[in-house]
Amino acid sequence: MCGIAGFLAPSLHPDAAPGVVTSMLSLIRHRGPDEAGYYLDDGFAMGTVRLAIVDLAAGSQPMSDAAERHWISFNGELYNHVELREELRALGRPFRTHCDTEVVLQAWIQWGPECLTRFDGAFAFAVRDAVTGDLFLARDRYGKRPLFYTEHGGALLFASEMKAFRAFPGFRFTLDPRELASVFAVWTPLPDRTPFQGVRQLPMGGVLTVRGGRRTLRTYEELAVAAPPFEGSEEDAAAFVRETLRASVEKRLRGDVEVGVYLSGGLDSSIVTKLATDLSPREVRTFSVEFESAEFDESGSQRVVASHLGTRHSSVTVSGADIAEHFPSAVEHAEVPAFRTAFVPMYLLSRHVRDSGIKTVLSGEGADEAFLGYSLFRETMLRASWHELSGEEREAGLARLHPELAHFGPAHRKHMAGLFQQFSEERLPGLFSHELRYQNGRFAARLLEDRGIDPFAGVLDLVRTAPGYADLTAVQKAQWLEYKTLLAGYLLSTQGERMSLAHGVENRCPFLDPAVVRAAASVNLRFDDGSEEKALLKRAFRGELPASSLARRKQPYRAPGSAVFKDRRPEYLELVLSDTELGKLDWADPVFARKLVAKIMATPAEEISTKEDQAFVLLLSTALLDQRFVRDTAWPDASPESGLKIRTVVDNRRVLPRVGGMR
Repeated sequence: MCGIAGFLAPSLHPDAAPGVVTSMLSLIRHRGPDEAGYYLDDGFAMGTVRLAIVDLAAGSQPMSDAAERHWISFNGELYNHVELREELRALGRPFRTHCDTEVVLQAWIQWGPECLTRFDGAFAFAVRDAVTGDLFLARDRYGKRPLFYTEHGGALLFASEMKAFRAFPGFRFTLDPRELASVFAVWTPLPDRTPFQGVRQLPMGGVLTVRGGRRTLRTYEELAVAAPPFEGSEEDAAAFVRETLRASVEKRLRGDVEVGVYLSGGLDSSIVTKLATDLSPREVRTFSVEFESAEFDESGSQRVVASHLGTRHSSVTVSGADIAEHFPSAVEHAEVPAFRTAFVPMYLLSRHVRDSGIKTVLSGEGADEAFLGYSLFRETMLRASWHELSGEEREAGLARLHPELAHFGPAHRKHMAGLFQQFSEERLPGLFSHELRYQNGRFAARLLEDRGIDPFAGVLDLVRTAPGYADLTAVQKAQWLEYKTLLAGYLLSTQGERMSLAHGVENRCPFLDPAVVRAAASVNLRFDDGSEEKALLKRAFRGELPASSLARRKQPYRAPGSAVFKDRRPEYLELVLSDTELGKLDWADPVFARKLVAKIMATPAEEISTKEDQAFVLLLSTALLDQRFVRDTAWPDASPESGLKIRTVVDNRRVLPRVGGMR
């Protein structure tokens, strides 16, 4: 795991290039605190801050082939590098290290961009051909690792985090009203978007080619949520799923450092922990978040699993005061508006993991998307069949959805039935599964100044133009949307990778192995009618996990919301409490924002609706982004003397003699 940054800037004065690239790397040094290096060519620079995990001694970056024609800056891990190395060796490709970065580079030289479909990994990287001048940027198929790019003054800038762009002369961030509206409506940036004008992210499964001043963006692999049905019995299917997951975990335990596990206490992380204890040569260390508030705490379930599997378990206890204190720092690392506070405890957990001496952890992200674990999928099934059901069947279906939520209880059943009746027909083309959820987003979008922007225009265009989307079932469309929006845009980024890498911890996701995703698609619905969440997955691990873990209904990971801010009144809350400060937010509707803030401040937490709570967190997090990224020019010292030792790998600027360095 690392961070990369660079630019293609023919007009930048050559003497300025070293200082610019080192400053860019310094701004993302938290991603790779072990070492850093950069490569310079005429008008081009790329560099890497490295978190050393595979081949600690010889994996320095940027890395080249022996002829120094092809150069790579690589962020992430290639989990099948062992198998690909052997295949490439058989084809005559030479290797000087045991690092997965060199496997990626040699695969690129051998197969070109077609190599990307062979990769099982979490990655984002840049490859430069020093002879042709071509530049390639690529990202993994599920968007596990970030890669942003923008054009400024004729220069193309790219980096693992947008904040690195602040180091380029004259670059400034501006919030984009159209993209903000979309983020507020669907809770995350869309696959190729960011909240800032002119800044884009390379979409999942995307490759950007820069050749002779022209940029070409294409998708090398489309997201597939459908697969031929599994041929075999339910018992065979359970064994197939178990073995596929086992192979995935085994690959993700590779490396030259100890690998820990995030243990939430739920089914998915418990399965990952079980497989890790079976396969790891070391005692497995597990890590969890505990909450002072019993409403959010799952420590009991976590301890049961840890005890059952014999892991060395530790946790960090998070209070409302902790969330309020660290919210601004977590938002700065996230770089996008957030609709809940649950990413802040993950920020604190990764700090605890790093302080415990662990650089790499496994987690359960992707399991609910692959194996239909979310209530969203059962809601979609129920709404899609609403007109075919009797009154008793509808009521029974509603009762099964959310027995843990009061507003789905018997006293509110009639109201919920009316709501489901109202949304039993599609209103937004292609978005049937998410229309109920998007009502909260529609409310939040009212916080923005009315510019006549349709907040759902972006996501409507996304599904309208997606190849094969129209042919998917309602549930498969729901899956596709979850992969493309909330998983990649929030769970893997804001709540996942960005919080882990804030403290130099790499997160690996066994459920997002392509083979696991394909396996899930082949067994879903055939062996799961929606009456029991992830029934086949539970069967695959029956007898190996505590009975309570298998019987326990999914409890979404949650954290205290707006109450933590109003109870403690941190200084930064003035950004939304003060009329003067609200007036500085040129993207906000001050009247609606003032009304919402007043209600949050005056109303007991239990009387605040989910949509109001989410809207408030979106408002506050965006105000912090506006202050930090748009209006604040006093960024931390980004000089080479700021604590990160950065070495020159190669300097091929025409105005300077060539400088040798690490290889």
